[in-house]
Formats: sequence, structure tokens, C-alpha cells
Amino acid sequence: MPTIFLVADASWVKNDVHAALSLPGYSVHDHEDPRTLTETIAEIGPDLAVIDMQVANMGGMAMARALKEAALASDFPEIPVILLLDRSVDSFLAKRAAADAWVQKPFDAAEIRAAVSSVLTEEPAAGT
Repeated sequence: MPTIFLVADASWVKNDVHAALSLPGYSVHDHEDPRTLTETIAEIGPDLAVIDMQVANMGGMAMARALKEAALASDFPEIPVILLLDRSVDSFLAKRAAADAWVQKPFDAAEIRAAVSSVLTEEPAAGT
């Protein structure tokens, strides 16, 4: 069962992601504290991170970038990241944060499931 690491503080985002991803058999773990992000990911070992751009304190883009940089700088696992965006202009920011995919809020269940499925089934690039 693939494990999804969800970083969001809005209850509707958490509820919608859990509802959308529980049916296909994903295990979804919530996380809110950016200060323990890498430690918690190392502990859980998720297959994918779904991060809300509007999460408090650190912000979704900074979290996504921190995960990518941690993977480059150490033996920290590289984890695909899907960002949940508030505005279409945020797609530029998602690209800058090296997100593997992004979904515009509000989203429907089929949209988030398709993004997760697509990212999890992508073949790794040569050399990774």
C-alpha cells in the first residue's frame, strides 16, 4: 500500500485528500509542523508528499524545496512532491520548487487521485 505524506493545516484540505485517497488504498499520514518535516519523513518513509502551498509557518513551496535539497545533499530519500495550489499563477512557483506535479484548489477526488497515480507510476530519470 503506497504511503502518502500530507502537509496541510486546513481541515477541508485534509478531509478532501483523505477521502479521495483512502478509497484507492493509499495510507495517508498528516503532518503540520515544518520544523520536524525531514525527521518525520525519514521515520515514515513515504512514497509521495502532498503539500498545501498555504500551510502555515514555512509555506508549501519552501517545504517542497527543502525536501528536494535534502535529497541532493545527503542520503535522505528523494520523494516526489505534489503541491496543492490556490491560484493558477502558482504553477510557476510550483515549477521553481521542483514539484513533480501540482493540483489547483479546490480539486475533486478524481483529479487528486489522477495526479498521485501519475507521479507514483512515473519511471525515475536516468541516474536517479
